[in-house]
Amino acid sequence: MASSSLPSVDQLTRALEITKQIERLQAELASILGGDSKAAKRLAKADKVDGRKTRIMSPEAKEKIAAAQRLRWAKQKKADKKV
Repeated sequence: MASSSLPSVDQLTRALEITKQIERLQAELASILGGDSKAAKRLAKADKVDGRKTRIMSPEAKEKIAAAQRLRWAKQKKADKKV
């Protein structure tokens, strides 16, 4: 019988825990040595919600997304009027 080469859920969960621990240790090391590591910046900016990091978006990016959505709505509204 062939076994799956994909990791199990438990293995993925453990890998995620190890990755988070590595990032915390890198941030701590950077703070001790006074460096600005990428991990330290990510941890400083990202709040955790339900164990997940929240992504931080700039106001410019938010406005760009909002403008694109308004354009899509206008296009849909125009198409609805034609029908």
